[in-house]
Amino acid sequence: MPDSALLLLRDVFGHAEFRGGQEAIINHVAAGGDALVLMPTGGGKSLCYQLPALLRMGTAIVVSPLIALMQDQVDALRQLGVRATFLNSTLSAPDALEVEQALLAGDLDLLYVAPERLLTPRFLALLDQLSDQSRIALFAIDEAHCVSQWGHDFRPEYRQLTVLHERWPQVPRIALTATADAPTQREIAERLQLEGARHFISSFDRPNIRYAVEAKDGGLRQLMEVIDRHRGASGIVYCLSRRKVEATADALREQGIDALPYHAGLDAEVRAEHQRRFLREDGVVMVATIAFGMGIDKPDVRFVAHMDLPKSMEGYYQETGRAGRDGEPSEAWLCFGMGDAALLRQMIENSDAPDERKRVEHRKLDALLGYCESTACRRQSLLAYFGETYPQPCGNCDNCLSPVASIDGTEIARKALSCVYRTGQRFGAGHVIDVLRGSDNARVRQFGHDTLSTYGIGRDLDARQWRSVFRQLLATGLLESDLDGHGSLRLGASSTPLLRGETTLSLRMDPARKAARRERGKRDGAATPAMLDDDAQRRFDALRAWRGDSARSQNLPAYVIFHDATLREIAVNAPTDLDALAQINGVGAAKLARYGDALLEVLSTAA
Repeated sequence: MPDSALLLLRDVFGHAEFRGGQEAIINHVAAGGDALVLMPTGGGKSLCYQLPALLRMGTAIVVSPLIALMQDQVDALRQLGVRATFLNSTLSAPDALEVEQALLAGDLDLLYVAPERLLTPRFLALLDQLSDQSRIALFAIDEAHCVSQWGHDFRPEYRQLTVLHERWPQVPRIALTATADAPTQREIAERLQLEGARHFISSFDRPNIRYAVEAKDGGLRQLMEVIDRHRGASGIVYCLSRRKVEATADALREQGIDALPYHAGLDAEVRAEHQRRFLREDGVVMVATIAFGMGIDKPDVRFVAHMDLPKSMEGYYQETGRAGRDGEPSEAWLCFGMGDAALLRQMIENSDAPDERKRVEHRKLDALLGYCESTACRRQSLLAYFGETYPQPCGNCDNCLSPVASIDGTEIARKALSCVYRTGQRFGAGHVIDVLRGSDNARVRQFGHDTLSTYGIGRDLDARQWRSVFRQLLATGLLESDLDGHGSLRLGASSTPLLRGETTLSLRMDPARKAARRERGKRDGAATPAMLDDDAQRRFDALRAWRGDSARSQNLPAYVIFHDATLREIAVNAPTDLDALAQINGVGAAKLARYGDALLEVLSTAA
């Protein structure tokens, strides 16, 4: 069977070798074993059930939470010559009946279905008919973290997927996710009755992604600096509110960026059209709430930008993982401020969740704040959250590339805490900073705060540096923000030992910001794919143009035909015949037969 798996990998998928732990997973599932697979986004999870589906007799049933994801997966598999389709609410009754008949006739290798459809009596009866003839190859449960009530993508229907094991215990199951800390892994195994399954946990590391975190300081200008580093590339910009999504998309369009908004308040047809454009066109920037993204397979997203603080490390990891699925250099950039944390805490407290869940969500937010304010390697901090030790600083994050000074901030913190206390613990950071810096303004005088002992004791730091101090004090719990929306600060329970001189505190001290001069298209130091020489670039541009025309003629996303990485390899190697073209990574037998002559013609014309 291992030889058969490698042969199919080459002939169908066009790859000469497996990546990471793929081979062990595929052999285990193909032999009939259950598996729980944790693998980073872009790590090749889909292959871990697609290839066993071709090795085993019958049809693989793939449970997938999103219609868009099903469509993309099916389009890609059909391009490879695999008999795949989906069954969901987009199909008419006659089309759905045709899919059911193909399933019963044994004409499908893979069938994608939403959990809601799978759980209907009609579909379960279809599976009973297949099972009677031993023609269910396997069950694949994609995005398995949706089973966790503590997760960011909870889908209650996933809890009912235990029916798969209960009714068809002889059929192997594979559950897959890119996002699960240790408690979530245990919950997935328990909720899906996979306690006896073999666990395959790959590294959560995405070495091609460069991580960076900045304090908000003119957010749109900061975002444009990110976009300019990736001018003409596709990207995703996440915002916390619908209003900010709309405002940011409008502002980007005014700057000449092809930006589209996406949030749950838009008409369903508008959302679908914007998603279609993002998937099928080059250079579109999607500005969205977290309603957008799960299951997005677009491989050439060069940057993911967060204009506000995400809700958790899991959400942050999942969202940043949508960058660079093709393995090419990409950027994950986060911009946050003190107000973000206060707003998220307010949202947690105002939710209908039970107190236990609220406590969990507060802890998750605390972990994310600690990550943002850390002076350590971002990659080490991120992977540590998921229980993985990264051996050395990565050299590919902001803290590694531009180390930030860490100082003994005990006295600075005492000044800040004392000023919060003496102003009555009822003002926000802006006013407290004005008092610390000795600002002579009407509001300070109105409350008599120019007479306090803490007035002017912080003149040695500028306002931006003080904002960094207050963010860190909030992140460590030394200060707390009220949850009634007013943003006033009060002393945290852990502040007393520091004020008494019983503990010390280390703070990161961001340097004063230098004025940044934007230069469109300038990419110095940016995480971008390697440059091609002039001849290869000419071939690459011609290949991309051909791919775009081919995609439009078939109404498909361009990357379904070939990834940029494959076109880049073709452009560099310039194969002159079909045998040489067949050696390119990503060119399998079906694609060679379908596109080989056209590719060679494009190369000949571009020579």
